[in-house]
Amino acid sequence: MTRSGFIGLAGRPNVGKSTLANTIVGSKVAIVSDRPQTTRRAVRGIATDPAGEWQMILVDLPGVQRPRDTLTARMQRRVEQELADADAALLVLDGVQGVGPGDRFISKALLAASDSTPVCCAVNKCDRLGRGETATALAAAAELGTVDEVFPVSAKTGAGLDPLTEHLVSLLPEGPLLYPPEDRYDLPSEVHLAELVREQVLRRTRDEVPHAVEVVVESAEPRDDGLVEIRAQVWVETESQKGIVVGKGGKMIRDIGTAARKELERDLGARVFLDLQVRVRRRWRRDETLLDRIGIE
Repeated sequence: MTRSGFIGLAGRPNVGKSTLANTIVGSKVAIVSDRPQTTRRAVRGIATDPAGEWQMILVDLPGVQRPRDTLTARMQRRVEQELADADAALLVLDGVQGVGPGDRFISKALLAASDSTPVCCAVNKCDRLGRGETATALAAAAELGTVDEVFPVSAKTGAGLDPLTEHLVSLLPEGPLLYPPEDRYDLPSEVHLAELVREQVLRRTRDEVPHAVEVVVESAEPRDDGLVEIRAQVWVETESQKGIVVGKGGKMIRDIGTAARKELERDLGARVFLDLQVRVRRRWRRDETLLDRIGIE
């Protein structure tokens, strides 16, 4: 009997959904930073049992939030649609911060998306909690009305993920594998590479800049000398943001490029020549045409 299906990951921004997906899949399928709006698309990480008995597609969703512009409105609609279509949902909580109003709001949203979809809960970051603190966090999570099971986990260390994964597999419907066993994500290659570059921008910028940045890979082609040549644009919305991303004497964009190239080489398994250009695209977050172009549905 083979099982396969989709698990929607829901939770507030920065609770560790992307790290959890990456750890379960065993590969970097979603970028990670401590900035809100790091995840802008529904990123599907594909975890396949080595014996071929199950395949779990973890849909790493943007953090649930109140829409502020066209971009965040699209992100929120994607969250709602993916949760409605999922075979099960996993509510991820930050064990250090505890259950708050945002978590209770998301719990109710899960019920509204589908009252028949099973929901379990992962209390993340338990590696940073003592035994008593963990028990308190688990008890608070269990009080959420939509949660069927609660699991203490650490996405960072992998602790507690085996019983969580076993439970999630039990929620999957019977059916054939949906993706080839070797696949780890279903983003277009150019989008995945662009996300690896954007991750390095997010790690080095502050305030409004991370929200205003998008990266678009224009080409990624192998060269005769064995390098993969990647040309990408870093979009910002104002000249002042461009100045921050470029940095004094171009230092910031060089640092971003150096770190991004290492990530790209690790992902591609090949040496990379990376050409980054910073461009001002005013109000791109409110431009329906540009959002369509970069695949934020």
